[in-house]
Amino acid sequence: MDKQNLRIIFIGTPEFAVGTLSALVEGGYNVVAVVTQPDKPVGRHGSVLQPSQVKQYALEHNIPVLQPVKMKDPEFVEQLRSYNADLQVVVAFRMLPEIVWDMPRFGTFNVHAALLPQYRGAAPINWAIINGETKTGVTTFFLDHDIDTGRIIKQKPFDVPDDANVEYVYDGLMKLGAELALETVDAIIAGDGKVESLPQKDMIPVGKELHNAPKIFKETCEIDWHKTVKQCHDFVRGLSPIPGSWTNVTLPDGRETVMKIYKAQKTDRKAEAPGTVHAEKNHLYISASDYQLEILEVQIAGKKRMAARDFVNGLLH
Repeated sequence: MDKQNLRIIFIGTPEFAVGTLSALVEGGYNVVAVVTQPDKPVGRHGSVLQPSQVKQYALEHNIPVLQPVKMKDPEFVEQLRSYNADLQVVVAFRMLPEIVWDMPRFGTFNVHAALLPQYRGAAPINWAIINGETKTGVTTFFLDHDIDTGRIIKQKPFDVPDDANVEYVYDGLMKLGAELALETVDAIIAGDGKVESLPQKDMIPVGKELHNAPKIFKETCEIDWHKTVKQCHDFVRGLSPIPGSWTNVTLPDGRETVMKIYKAQKTDRKAEAPGTVHAEKNHLYISASDYQLEILEVQIAGKKRMAARDFVNGLLH
């Protein structure tokens, strides 16, 4: 068997998934169909339907697209079965039912943006940075009944610099994930459908704490200034640029407003009471529990994102 004969169905939705899909297509692998989310209503009245980035790429390359509302829908299942896929590759998609992931003869593997079994869940990149990890990576694993718990096939590590935000790690892992997906497909081809894999329980060191990566909501993004300056800095990095961390601040005229913080840096300035805002020419600081965090990029409710120095100078003049 070679890559032209291996029939692959690709399942994914966002830009992160396009990295792997394009690597497969441009690498000459036989992607026979794509499964992605239904078009999303956008605009003031939701009257415009926006296709996913995976769908846009697939249509540009004349790949059939399936967009089920329900993954167990009998019509969709039969349509999927008609492609007679040997393998399914999943990147950044919702949980699949067994009738879907167990369909191909060589199974279904997922590309996950973390070093499993760490950071199982919907937001692994965010949580790794929030928790101050200096290393993360990508994992390919076979799907099973529970989310992100299947047998691990391959992994690649990725270093996280101290000042890196989500955008930096996202871009790095998107490229690394595409590379790992191709290596995994090649290993499956070389083994005629069989490839070595390890159960995740065998990869957990005794006494090692496992971190999860649950979905992030607006409430998740509020900064807790009672934490250390390092923890607050990591929190800002782990939510930048999307969705953005936020805090409530009181302006000099007494008005309270929500401030999103996109970029900051640690300082050795001794803290005042946690959450205390201190503004001086070209500089904006907020106290954590031990030191002050210098704020570098902000967005005030109803305003555009701006350098903190411009915000401060506007307040002081």
